Amino acid sequence: MTPIQHAAAKARNLTEALPWISRSEGKTFVIKYGGAAMVDEELRDSFARDVTLLKKVGVRVAIVHGGGKEITETATKLGIETRFVDGQRYTCEDTVDVVQMVLAGRTNTDIVRRINLQDGDAVGLSGVDAGLLRAEKFTENGADLGLVGNITEVRPQHIELLLSNGFMPVIAPLGVDENGTIYNINADVAAAKIAEALKAEKLVYLSDVEGILKDGERVTNITEPRAEELISSGVISKGMIPKVRSAFDALNAGVGRVHLIDGREKHSLLLEIFTDKGVGTMLVRGEPEGACQKKSACSPSNS
Repeated sequence: MTPIQHAAAKARNLTEALPWISRSEGKTFVIKYGGAAMVDEELRDSFARDVTLLKKVGVRVAIVHGGGKEITETATKLGIETRFVDGQRYTCEDTVDVVQMVLAGRTNTDIVRRINLQDGDAVGLSGVDAGLLRAEKFTENGADLGLVGNITEVRPQHIELLLSNGFMPVIAPLGVDENGTIYNINADVAAAKIAEALKAEKLVYLSDVEGILKDGERVTNITEPRAEELISSGVISKGMIPKVRSAFDALNAGVGRVHLIDGREKHSLLLEIFTDKGVGTMLVRGEPEGACQKKSACSPSNS
């Protein structure tokens, strides 16, 4: 490819992105940041650039991050046992101290630092700040997960204050109850609940899978009934189940679209949002069978 051809290809990409950029301007996107994108040095910096670009083109960006790998590594160094119940981390009092130290401390600060190096105006906070995430002990299915919490209320005023003044909130998923007890909150669920409270246009999950896969092929578009069929058949399993179900809860509560994308691929966030075909799985409210099977079939005016 000649230099002129290379430049022309870039111009075509920008032209393709323009209607999606116009549609996104002034909208709120909540991005759940996790997996390899938080571990690989190059991917960390790439993510910081991508979310800053979103902000620069007028998108109101709020980030909710995980940090499970760092929590496990730090707990091991401190001699604290890590164990999981049905795929979820059991959080004892010692572990919740580690969760606070890692999520609200080192991890959150590093994300904010990298975004601000790109002029992204990021501000770090946790669900404890101003009682952002009110929580109670997780009690579903009779499982005892220790100090793992269910979110009972989201108080988004401080997030809105930051967004309205041109800042990018970066949120560590901790919750607090009326007695001041701090809980470890599933980051996928926290992102969904925050997206609901903000009435976000998009909720995007970055993880270590391409999206929902069936027979080795990426499902580009899925509704809730179809997702439940894939859960029943075992196609959607393990940690993907709470992610998908919390995503549909968010859709049913008014979030516009939910996207599951592969954070291991550089710029997957921009490719999903600003290109016609996208690169992940888009979760949607019940369109008629056969409708909007590809993102390109969903015009920027209705996505």
